[in-house]
Amino acid sequence: MSGQNYNIMIVGQSGRLMFEAVLFAASLRQTNPGFRGRLCVAVPQPGPLWARDPSIRNEPVLEALSRLDAEILPFESQHFGQSYPYGNKIEALSVLPEGEPFVFFDTDTLITGDLSDVPFDFSRPSASLRREGTWPTPTLYGPGYADIWRALYGRFNLDFDSSLDLDQPDEYWKRYLYFNAGYFFGACPRAFGRRFLDYARSIRDDPPVEIVGQSLDPWLDQVALPLVIHSFGGGRDTLPDGYLDGHTSCHYRTFPLLYARESDHVVATLEEVCAPNKIKKVLKTYEPIKRLVYQGKGHRVRALFDQDNLPRREQAIRNRIKSEGLWMR
Repeated sequence: MSGQNYNIMIVGQSGRLMFEAVLFAASLRQTNPGFRGRLCVAVPQPGPLWARDPSIRNEPVLEALSRLDAEILPFESQHFGQSYPYGNKIEALSVLPEGEPFVFFDTDTLITGDLSDVPFDFSRPSASLRREGTWPTPTLYGPGYADIWRALYGRFNLDFDSSLDLDQPDEYWKRYLYFNAGYFFGACPRAFGRRFLDYARSIRDDPPVEIVGQSLDPWLDQVALPLVIHSFGGGRDTLPDGYLDGHTSCHYRTFPLLYARESDHVVATLEEVCAPNKIKKVLKTYEPIKRLVYQGKGHRVRALFDQDNLPRREQAIRNRIKSEGLWMR
């Protein structure tokens, strides 16, 4: 399926995400000058579900996105909005072109390699496996992982057993289909989005008894996503390792974490993308990029860690950075 045309969607809004959107777009254009699809920046519009206007009104940001051939696609928040902004990625799928394959990326992602090398099979969707076992958190007296996930698959008449990774032990979180929602892809954004919305709302508004007591904020999108992917015939192994969240893209999450743990190639890509004056004028108005990239404090973060021997838990990395007064987002 490599070489197939597809569109890319990110969600941009006022604040941090609009600066990350500029950086994402600049990294895409630098590393993939021949990309043939559309780069769509879905932007939530003001409405009753937002206390403040979430749309992008910053003219330098809008001009930068225009120069980078990013299309602004406004959408209305009808179900989530400020109470659950992660729901933006679900509702925004409705404004992408129907029937055209898509890849969604979180804005806190850099494109670092040639996307034409990525062997997407859009008929078998998948998502990021760069995740930890963040949900659910079974209690001592149950229900356990299997009962919780079985109840969710049953809610939507999906085959639970075929979703299991039988190489992993029973009641170990990796046995059960679970993704980071930092990227996902599929054949039709509107069909995918409708089902994603239906599943997420059903879980939120009428949770199975087995998940009562489990937190759905911020995990709702990552609870519904594996069910959606499984329902479309996708899974954990439809995209080979090493491409997305590998040498082709990096979901860095925050700039301190990028400098702390990512490869030299990712750091070099970040700094090259930020260097042109037209980009610099926009990005330097965002304090974390100004301090970490342009003022060089990111390399102070990097020097705190051995990138070949990082702490196992992300929280330990965060704590060390915070102790040095270098944590910012």
